[in-house]
Amino acid sequence: MAARKPTDSPDEDFTERITDVDVTSEMETSFLEYAYSVIYSRALPDARDGLKPVQRRILYSMDDMGIRPDKSHVKSARVVGEVMGKLHPHGDTAIYDALVRTAQSWSMRLPLTDGHGNFGSLDAGPAAMRYTECRMAPAALAMTQGLDEDTVDFRPNYDGKAEEPSVLPSAFPNLLVNGATGIAVGMATNMPPHNLVEVVQGLRHLIKHPEAELDELMRFIPGPDLPTGGKIIGLDGITDAYATGRGSFKIRATARIEQVSPRRKGIVVTELPYAVGPEKIIEQVKSLVQSKKMTGIADIKDLSDLTHQTRLVIEVKNGTNPEAILQQLYKSTKLEDSFSINNVALVEGQPRTLGLKELMEVYLDHRFDVTLRRTQFRLGKAKDRLHIVEGRLIAILDIDDVIAIIRNSDDVAQAREKLMTVFELTEVQANDILDIPLRRLTKFSVLELEKERNELHATIAALTEIVEDRNVLSRLVSDELAEVAKTYGDPRRTVLLASSGEVSQTAAPLEIPDTPAWVMLSSTGLLARMDTDSDIAVGGRRAQHDVITSAIKVSTRADFGVITNHGRLIRARAIELPTVVQTNDSPNLKGGSRARELYPLEKGEKPLALTTLRPDSPGLALGTRKGVVKRVRPEVLGKDSWEVISLDAGDELVGATELTTEDCELVFLTSEASLLHFAADLVRPQGRSGCGVAGVKLPAGARAVWFGASPRTDAVVVTVSGSSEAIPGTEAGSVKVTSFDEYPAKGRATGGVRCHRFLKGEDALVLGWVGPKPAVAAATSGSAIELPPATGRRDGSGTPALQPIAAISTRELGWGRTEGPLPVDHDPEAPVAEAEHDDPVPELPDSSDDQGMDTLI
Repeated sequence: MAARKPTDSPDEDFTERITDVDVTSEMETSFLEYAYSVIYSRALPDARDGLKPVQRRILYSMDDMGIRPDKSHVKSARVVGEVMGKLHPHGDTAIYDALVRTAQSWSMRLPLTDGHGNFGSLDAGPAAMRYTECRMAPAALAMTQGLDEDTVDFRPNYDGKAEEPSVLPSAFPNLLVNGATGIAVGMATNMPPHNLVEVVQGLRHLIKHPEAELDELMRFIPGPDLPTGGKIIGLDGITDAYATGRGSFKIRATARIEQVSPRRKGIVVTELPYAVGPEKIIEQVKSLVQSKKMTGIADIKDLSDLTHQTRLVIEVKNGTNPEAILQQLYKSTKLEDSFSINNVALVEGQPRTLGLKELMEVYLDHRFDVTLRRTQFRLGKAKDRLHIVEGRLIAILDIDDVIAIIRNSDDVAQAREKLMTVFELTEVQANDILDIPLRRLTKFSVLELEKERNELHATIAALTEIVEDRNVLSRLVSDELAEVAKTYGDPRRTVLLASSGEVSQTAAPLEIPDTPAWVMLSSTGLLARMDTDSDIAVGGRRAQHDVITSAIKVSTRADFGVITNHGRLIRARAIELPTVVQTNDSPNLKGGSRARELYPLEKGEKPLALTTLRPDSPGLALGTRKGVVKRVRPEVLGKDSWEVISLDAGDELVGATELTTEDCELVFLTSEASLLHFAADLVRPQGRSGCGVAGVKLPAGARAVWFGASPRTDAVVVTVSGSSEAIPGTEAGSVKVTSFDEYPAKGRATGGVRCHRFLKGEDALVLGWVGPKPAVAAATSGSAIELPPATGRRDGSGTPALQPIAAISTRELGWGRTEGPLPVDHDPEAPVAEAEHDDPVPELPDSSDDQGMDTLI
């Protein structure tokens, strides 16, 4: 293009000129300038202090404004405005985003900003800067400490009206501790955080052994330590990254299997992979379930709060193996994530990919330079002060002559010249003497100056040694790093696992197999399942729960029945019960669930016994408070619950048992201390709607306190007497144990025989039990109670009990064990069909009338 000719207009005194430029060359030049600006001034951190320019400017501005940890918070907008107006003219959004990240404990291993207000979460952004407040975190002081001691170079800001540090002193290795992430033009950086204590240990080792190999350094720094914890699976990628600056590793969430509800087990996630939020996991899990790529998950809830921090609960359907579900989640969701390491940082203004040792060496070189410059600055200050002190001492020793010279001088300049000539002082010393107030010219001032002079000589000697001796400088740097680690360090959060993390091909099947199991009921209404095929002994002296009153042997996926005092039979599923283990020779029901939490019981309703729902069973034997007895034929309905006896108004069941054979005795114990037992075959079985027949004859005001079945031999009778007016559980009473053989059988519907003689103050039998020996008892606290030996007198009085007895049972329940349908020729490795239904837990009624349910330790 030709140059434009000068205009001929007399009103214009300038000439426009247009120069031809090659477009390709101009594009290359402009793009390179832009790329350099992004790389150097915005996106990549400096390898020395680990900060991007905007982060460095934020910390410097807060330090310059005095917004330190011991001061109150200020609006974030105020800090952003200060940074944008003086140092970083790139928009308030970028500055605030950088400020927020330095305050997030899940983003930085050692936060540099103390935020007050909503600074966001892993799934949500922060509130606007006008709503949040901030100040420097304690660790930020270590980053800026020494700025006023000529430790780093300063440079003009963008408009040349102010200055800013080109790098911060950085008393700890921020780049390794907090990591960095950024995308520049043609390159990016992604560095994981590390543990401060481990990094400092590695740095101190490198100071002593500059030729240390990577393997030696990795003994101190074995791997990243992420703010959110979790587990790192496999260390090969970390080793590659430490050697070359590039690599990757897998992060796995920390999860455990728990009983998350009375019916279900679940997966509880307490730590998530770095930069992964719970909402992302919930979204992925729901997508897998909706697309039917994963079965066995009933629900997922985020219960995270300020108390529990991260708590993500994944409920697993009954009959599904939680471990297998967890392994599937690791494969299909962000519960297992990968982190790609790309250690790109600026070294002397140039982007470089650095290994672990190189990163440590760059930081140590910076720290040595900062410490040396700070020492030289302090040495210069000490020498200047010593020069002043020595001049003052000269003046004070000849104070009369000094005063005379000053009085006889025409002006300050003449006085200065005379002082310099007479006492051989420098101009600095002479000016200082002229500025000294007369009150300082005392004997005490001489003593102070001499003391200060001696201290300054010692200080100068120590500082000079640091400057001149590299070994002394190294020790100082090492000691300062150790002090920083002691002040700001904390234990490792991330677990390092050397295994590859691949799921074994022999992993547990997804479905829980249908194996033999015991279902147990305790006296306070706790229900639990124990998966075992062996016999159990319950109610032992060392048991950590109340006694087990009913136990049946079924299979893991079988249905069973719960009989309540209201005459109802509730259909239940063994797979829905929490599993417990056998400890101290007894099943530990501390992990059981209360019946009220599992089933919708009515007010005042409580479970009495369990039944297997076997179609070939001899049936159930039931006894009521009013002395009615009933045998009911096995009848299984397609309902959740049904009545097994029609009760009169004010009546309720006091006992229920499933008969294993008709060759046993049915026993009543009454409140007026009578015992009646008769053969079970004397009671004709009735249908489900039957009301039963007379079982025991009761006098006016009496009631049945216990009913059950007992073997004809090797059985004992335990009776506890007390006052009928006493509050239950407050009176110990008298207890007696007698052999069952001492009581003769009577006919059904008779009054029975006396079984206990009351002492003074006693008028009722408050508790009783008949069954195979040995008998065991428990207090309301769940602790075992020693029972006296059998006395042999059926109508004798009892011995005072040490504490109130809440429940009695037998240690050997095998005599009356009832077994439900067990799997035949079952292969534990064979797949099992999923449960037919998996209804949610029904809404439970009010449990305010549930007496004795909170007695478990």
